[in-house]
Amino acid sequence: MAKGDKFFYENLSASASFCKSAAQYLVKCLENYDPAKLQDMLTEMHTIEHSADGKKHEMNAALAKAFVTPVDREDLDMLSLQIDDVTDLLEEILQKFYIYDVQKILPAAVTFAKKLVRSCELLCMIMQEFENFKKSQKLLPMIIELNDVEEECDKLYLESMRELMHQPENMLLIMSWREIYGCFEACVDACEHASECVGSVIMKNT
Repeated sequence: MAKGDKFFYENLSASASFCKSAAQYLVKCLENYDPAKLQDMLTEMHTIEHSADGKKHEMNAALAKAFVTPVDREDLDMLSLQIDDVTDLLEEILQKFYIYDVQKILPAAVTFAKKLVRSCELLCMIMQEFENFKKSQKLLPMIIELNDVEEECDKLYLESMRELMHQPENMLLIMSWREIYGCFEACVDACEHASECVGSVIMKNT
């Protein structure tokens, strides 16, 4: 592999590692939830998100200068953006807790956050293996597993939303958690989209 090619794979892998760090931090925040510390939590989460943005900017700069890339530059750009979307959405989830001044965590939120950790762990593993995509036997099973986690999250989303409807007397709670659960769902979908993009690259290049 050319030395220049390795940069692109390492950049994507590093970007995915920030997704995992953000997801792990979200679990920590929710398991030890203290609404009085939300601003501090947001500051820490934004530090992670800002570092992830740095990797995206590095990718943009490298793509602008590169004469040849290991796969289509449009695919590398798309992957970089999709991975960055995951970290952005993880930050947005925590922002929702602040916006809606959530005082108490519902158990489903912690379950959802832990499934996001697993999704991001798989995304990290996929990106670490990506440079070997032409001969790897590991990538497809990991992509399938991430899809399975996304399906589990779909079921969790439906059940969590249904449970909210059992509390019709508290419309503010319903509105707040509907937005929060929707953001969780969007985040795990973003993980799946990034992994599917890897699958598309494999099909185009093998």
